[in-house]
Amino acid sequence: MKVGPKYKIAKRLGASVFEKTQTQKFAIAEERASRMRTRRRRRGPSDYGRQLLEKQKVRITYGLLERQFSRYVREAVEAEGNPAERLHELLEIRLDNVVYRLGLAPTRRAARQMVSHGHLTVNGRKTTIPSRQVKIGDVLAVREGSRERALFDNMAERAAERSLGSWLTLDPKKLTGGITQLPTTESAEPAGNLSEVLSYYSR
Repeated sequence: MKVGPKYKIAKRLGASVFEKTQTQKFAIAEERASRMRTRRRRRGPSDYGRQLLEKQKVRITYGLLERQFSRYVREAVEAEGNPAERLHELLEIRLDNVVYRLGLAPTRRAARQMVSHGHLTVNGRKTTIPSRQVKIGDVLAVREGSRERALFDNMAERAAERSLGSWLTLDPKKLTGGITQLPTTESAEPAGNLSEVLSYYSR
């Protein structure tokens, strides 16, 4: 998915939308720019503007097209229970996101490419669908034929250094992992204010 210039987008939506903008240098530059914007702007954004920014922040963080994202929102609203929690769950249990959370890829974008190129298996079978929903008990693994590629050099060490959420499990030596329970907004930090996102779509 093409998203345009990352630094420009991150200045509008926040550094968290891209891993490459989560640096001290960017934070200092953004703090300086924020002070200047505050001097020029007396009024805050409208409700609509705030909701739109939150929607874009979450959508771009997960690397989704508008059509894909709105489908997740519809499903969350139609499900029983808290729609914000359900939306968060649907986004987090995407295969590409779980691969990223496990530390098998440095970014969600890299995880999506890894899956699309057939480097991952789910329950022993190769898959190329990044949006596949991971279930409790599914076993994710780097495909045997892919482990010798340069892409996976030192992956076991890198994966072992990554801090895992309580809902994830990983064997860094075997490069296998999965989820032990469904993620919540407590066990996996949301990418933005999901209540604002739902308000945007309820207009």
